[in-house]
Amino acid sequence: MKIMKYMLVVMTCLITGISSGAPEQGKVSGNFENERWNATPNDINNLMKSAQNLINANYSMEVKTLDELSPDPEQNPVLYYSGHYNFSFSPAERTKLRKFMLDGGMMIFNTGLGSAPFYRSASKELSLIFPESPLQRLSADHPLFHSYYDVDHVKYSPGVYKTGFKGDEPWIDGVNINCRTVAIISRFCLAVGWDGGEVRNDYAAYYPESAQKLGVNIFSYATATRAWAKSSAARMKFVDKEETATDKMCMAQVVYDGEWKTRHAGLSLLMKTFNQKTEIPVKFGLKDMRLSDPKIFDAPLLYITGHENFRLNKSEKELLQKYLLNGGFLFAEACCGRRGFDMAFKEEMRSILPQNPLKPIPITSSIFEQPNKITSCGVTPALANQLGGVTAAKPNLQGVEINGRYVVVYSPFGMAGGWEVSQSPYAFGYNDISALSLGQNILLYAVTQ
Repeated sequence: MKIMKYMLVVMTCLITGISSGAPEQGKVSGNFENERWNATPNDINNLMKSAQNLINANYSMEVKTLDELSPDPEQNPVLYYSGHYNFSFSPAERTKLRKFMLDGGMMIFNTGLGSAPFYRSASKELSLIFPESPLQRLSADHPLFHSYYDVDHVKYSPGVYKTGFKGDEPWIDGVNINCRTVAIISRFCLAVGWDGGEVRNDYAAYYPESAQKLGVNIFSYATATRAWAKSSAARMKFVDKEETATDKMCMAQVVYDGEWKTRHAGLSLLMKTFNQKTEIPVKFGLKDMRLSDPKIFDAPLLYITGHENFRLNKSEKELLQKYLLNGGFLFAEACCGRRGFDMAFKEEMRSILPQNPLKPIPITSSIFEQPNKITSCGVTPALANQLGGVTAAKPNLQGVEINGRYVVVYSPFGMAGGWEVSQSPYAFGYNDISALSLGQNILLYAVTQ
């Protein structure tokens, strides 16, 4: 059996602070650095052995400064950075790390013994590196928790609960770009569990078994997602050269607090194929708009998606209700088929249109007739496995119908990755052809009914 070889780089010369008193910004070196970044010397080696044995990914380790680091993830696909104190990157370093992660690399921040200063610094730095994508806690259905082991619950040391945390779910925050988590922060220490030594009661850390399972999952996820990251169609940009044209359909993507943009080129690609299929002019310059903005009434079509749980405020709900009752159309999808968004969207719709519930759209609906005749849809490998091994299934769309017309069409399975011809290996969704066909049909229904 072939074992894939990868390089993991442990970053050094980036721990900041002093051993007593107030933390101090700046790079340090020498013995202090060695004591801090390498406080658990066997952590990574032990974890890599587990990863090699279980997922056939042979990671070797190098220790480098950020200056020495190649921004090419082919040279070092995973970066690991652990510490206890406040730190900060320079603007040039942030640019370098952003390029590295967008090109397919993954960055792991481990909070030494659950250090709050390090956690806050890592959170701030990721918000500066990726201002367009909010750092958020990964929900229980995130594929990172199921990429090898199913890790729904973990065992923490008593020190975790001294911080005020309650529960037994893993706490990992992440930044998602185009359906791929490119950086994670473990709120509580993983390295102590990887190291294999004693986990003292005052450590805010995972016990070894839980830490090892999470670590193997992290490497399994990084390995699988890197295989498709560089070829993602999200790097394609479509520019509307006729910006002054007024006879084009415009779609507005809904902005909300949370990860509201999961794919950056999906809608443009869908609308491009829709234009080719139907010869209906399409405006590629899509708008991003909050539901509290009265200008939503200028958009005949709204699109909303996401991975995680979300909430709309009172004014957003009221305006969306008015928009839908006055002839507007909402196209929604749970990107990658994620449960967090699915549950949140259904709850919001029950609140907004309580007298008009979401119901399955029958296969006899005109939505499945034009421009593509759809009787079944191909599904992704992950969804096929969930459905018992079938590679195709009846389309699963749900809708809110008012006066004989659907004003909301919702897909609980992911489509945007298919529009980009780049579904995540963990997506519960439709394959590329079916995703495009369904998307085209929904758009045609929206503009003709």
